[in-house]
Amino acid sequence: MAITTARATATPIITMTAITTTTTTATITAMTKALLRSAARKRGKAVLPRKAGEDAAPDGAALYRLMAWLSPAYPIGAFSYSSGIEWAVEAGDIKDAATLREWLEVSLGEGGGSCDAVFFVHAHRAIAARDDAALRAVAELAAAFVPSKERFLETKAQGGAFLATTQAAWPCAALTRLAGAWKGAVALPVAVGVACAGHGIVCETALPAFLHALAANWISAGVRLIPLGQTDGQRVLAALESTVAAASTRALATPLEEVGSAAFRADLASMRHETQYTRLFRS
Repeated sequence: MAITTARATATPIITMTAITTTTTTATITAMTKALLRSAARKRGKAVLPRKAGEDAAPDGAALYRLMAWLSPAYPIGAFSYSSGIEWAVEAGDIKDAATLREWLEVSLGEGGGSCDAVFFVHAHRAIAARDDAALRAVAELAAAFVPSKERFLETKAQGGAFLATTQAAWPCAALTRLAGAWKGAVALPVAVGVACAGHGIVCETALPAFLHALAANWISAGVRLIPLGQTDGQRVLAALESTVAAASTRALATPLEEVGSAAFRADLASMRHETQYTRLFRS
């Protein structure tokens, strides 16, 4: 009887354990599938293009897109333009890290970089406000504001390449709106500003990143032309941090009708580069 009782008692215990294990496994599997589906939906939501007027992109998504769009690897051909720095090096205006920094401080604070920052801000705002007339006005002014033929080529070619690549990889309604509002050449700051607004990346975050990329590309040209060591190039970039911050703050408060440049030597350099005998860069 004792053996029989033991066997009778043991059987239900084994059966209940098996049932419990099976039930727990099924529950965990169901929960895992639900979590995976939820994660997939969240991932999909994070990368889907946003229309103008939607909430700001999550910080991680905004950073990811800015790093992609403003990377030297983004195929807009930025490496082939120097914005007149090549002529300035030949003329002796730029001959070391200190003079390169001084040149770029003026370009970012009072020259083409400052103007590009204002165009970026107003393009971004026009998309956020769904204002096609304002978008057309800033796109037209940005295309007309460049001081030389080569600078026009520089901003037009990069702007067009940026739009084509971004529309293919990160499409959004804002890029389509720009194409409908303005049929002419699109300057680079307008193209990037529109894309950032269309993807919900706030202007206060995007603008310093844009100016950082502009400064880094100019420094890259200087490193190759002077030449400078890579570490010296990074020292120049670090020294320009406050200049970029100040240019961003000023651009955010500048009305479009007050945009202007006072970097005459940089403008002359871009003109003189057109007839420079030996050239590595397109501007």
